[in-house]
Amino acid sequence: MIDFLHSFWFQLGKMSPYLLFGFAVAGALRVLIPTSFVEKHLGGKGIWPIIKSSLFGVPLPLCSCGVIPVAMSLRKRGAGKGATIAFLLSTPQTGVDSLFVTFSLMGIVFTIFRPVIALITGVIGGAAVDLLDKKNEIITGAIDDDDSAEQKNKFLTGIRHGFFVLPRDIGTAMLIGLLIAAFISVIVPDDFFAEKIGTGLGAMILMMFMGIPVYVCATASVPIAAAMIIKGLTPGAAFVFLMTGPATNAATFVTIWKILGNRTAIIYILTVAVCALSGGFLLDAMFTGLGENIRGHYHSMAATPLEHISAVILLAVLAFGIYKKHGKR
Repeated sequence: MIDFLHSFWFQLGKMSPYLLFGFAVAGALRVLIPTSFVEKHLGGKGIWPIIKSSLFGVPLPLCSCGVIPVAMSLRKRGAGKGATIAFLLSTPQTGVDSLFVTFSLMGIVFTIFRPVIALITGVIGGAAVDLLDKKNEIITGAIDDDDSAEQKNKFLTGIRHGFFVLPRDIGTAMLIGLLIAAFISVIVPDDFFAEKIGTGLGAMILMMFMGIPVYVCATASVPIAAAMIIKGLTPGAAFVFLMTGPATNAATFVTIWKILGNRTAIIYILTVAVCALSGGFLLDAMFTGLGENIRGHYHSMAATPLEHISAVILLAVLAFGIYKKHGKR
């Protein structure tokens, strides 16, 4: 139990300064790039709206459930199916908060690789939908996208979104992710994943089938993936989990099926699967020593006073967010 608590606190401390900074940047983005701006510039047809939709989605801190109302609002206001799917694919995979956490636990390679593949995935999926699904009816009806960033006091709006709304949305998943990561670090033997599930295609497919149906946000998935790499999982297989977990879940798939059609939903899930496996193979082929580097970096890290202080602050922020979501209002 002591080792478990130590591992939990260590990982919390390592990521907390970056996640707190990520929350601040996310709040600023919410004010500087409100939903109305996204809707205005991402409507229309053709490849350019698809590229813009994917590009805009990469830094936005929206999870695979939170992205649904925004994407449906884009669709309602004139965006084509391709642009909508591009946004749905690229947005939940990354976000400024998750990228800062990725850098803290997994280094610069993963931090760059994740948004690049997210962007490419969005463009491929959006283009495939436009090419293969010609039905392009516009959705009607009210969509609540909670565009509170249009309020007069933008500073307070940014603070509210970064340190209250985001922690409310991801707080529970974040703590569960840290607990799972700590459990893996303490209970699972070294080289367990390499010995039990291998290091090639089989490991990636297993991670894909683990990640596709479950809900795990882009930020919460990082400590889990890092812990699995430390225990022998290849970076490519960990990347497959990092991509499929945030990009898909049952609720997202059912929503796409019902609102955008079964053909679009099938293209969506196939795009995630193909791009995740391709990205995993590419990562392992390009960076052969990445796993050893991450394991060496992790074992050599020592907690600093700043990280301890940040961990206390982050835990308080997440706890308050969880209380506001599940407690008395």
